[in-house]
Amino acid sequence: MKKNENTPHLNRRGFLKVASATGVAASAPMIFMKDAYAAKDFRNDPKDSKTVTLGFNVPQSGPYADEGADELRAYKLAVKHLNGEGDGGMMKTMKPSMLKGNGILGKKVVFSTGDTQTKSDAARASAKRMIEKDGALMITGGSSSGVAIAVQGLCQEMGTIFMAGLTHSNDTTGKDKRRYGFRHFFNTEMSGAALGPVLEKEYGKDRTAYHLTADYTWGWSQEGSIKKYTEAMGWKTKAAVKTPVGAGDFSQFITPVLNSGADVLVLNHYGKDMVNSLTQAVQFGLRDKQVNGKDFQIVVPLFSRLMAQGAGENIKGILGSTNWNWALKDEGSAAFVKSFGAEYGNPPSMAAHTCYVQTLLYANACEMAGTFYPPEVIKALEGFEFDGMGNGKTEYRAEDHQCFKDVLVVRGNQNPTSQFDLLEVVQEVPRAQVEYKPELLGGELGPYEV
Repeated sequence: MKKNENTPHLNRRGFLKVASATGVAASAPMIFMKDAYAAKDFRNDPKDSKTVTLGFNVPQSGPYADEGADELRAYKLAVKHLNGEGDGGMMKTMKPSMLKGNGILGKKVVFSTGDTQTKSDAARASAKRMIEKDGALMITGGSSSGVAIAVQGLCQEMGTIFMAGLTHSNDTTGKDKRRYGFRHFFNTEMSGAALGPVLEKEYGKDRTAYHLTADYTWGWSQEGSIKKYTEAMGWKTKAAVKTPVGAGDFSQFITPVLNSGADVLVLNHYGKDMVNSLTQAVQFGLRDKQVNGKDFQIVVPLFSRLMAQGAGENIKGILGSTNWNWALKDEGSAAFVKSFGAEYGNPPSMAAHTCYVQTLLYANACEMAGTFYPPEVIKALEGFEFDGMGNGKTEYRAEDHQCFKDVLVVRGNQNPTSQFDLLEVVQEVPRAQVEYKPELLGGELGPYEV
């Protein structure tokens, strides 16, 4: 039978499409078929429960534990807001949004937690336990790209959506991307594109860099991206030395830098590793040296307020990039900072921000799809454009599940006004400057049905 042109039908997100006065189909987001996919069976379907369980998998021990603690604070705050408790935070500023403050699809949000230990095997084991024993419908968290890639692969196998926490390696949404994985955090390609022009302006084109690099996927990716953009503008790379995660003492790696002829040290380190390597580099007198007629410089391509806090005076003047900063003045950032500060007595880190946002984005996608059925939730997230959550207008690109938004280049504040005023935003790099074609980083998303 021929379909009447005015017959309603569902679009890919489960919204009802209706014909407009001009004859062009338009989506009516408040009219959707909530039970359109109810017949589908999937792991941990909460249909017979009054609650829905989310799995928060963070480093509660190990070199990235400070980030993990702040991530967990953010997750707990997101749960409160989703359940209609507290001031609502970014639920009031996120646009578009279908969140109502009554849980997710009317079910109260509860959660379980795991300790990744910043180790891939431990992270997979804790995620598997939360899925199989705790009934987690979605897994999120982590402060390491090695962990994110490992857990993302597991979630693809188990048909469980993974909303990545802090993961910066290109590989997460590149060669190791998965249909069931999504990343709000930016990547090293975007850091390089944002930071490169600032380094050229500040330090010139005639520089020789020495890299110390955390020996895992994030470190390799970070080193590669910074080399790509600095070498393109004329910098030479003297050496690139791999260092173990959690080394503690980096003196054996810093000593060779002193007489290498390099005039820039690039620390591709994160968390306590960055705090320790930067502190030791300053103790070795690198920042007081002149090499090749230039003042020696140290660059930390990725750092956060928590790392700046740990590094103390040593971070002053150091350039790097960051995903978000609590001092941003947009409505969403202000709402989140106010809510987080009232709950915990201090401003949130960028790790806290991305984890809070990921939780709201997942919940909103379920509301958009009108179901918890993972393939339809995935389709609701793919290509989703939103605003009001910091860093300007943002898109979850459908082709690779990478978020694109403005990127911040920051400097360790020379004259902080408080114990939290540690990063000065040098430039808010527009999204257009850091975007790239999906095929640049390779990989295949894989199937919706697993």
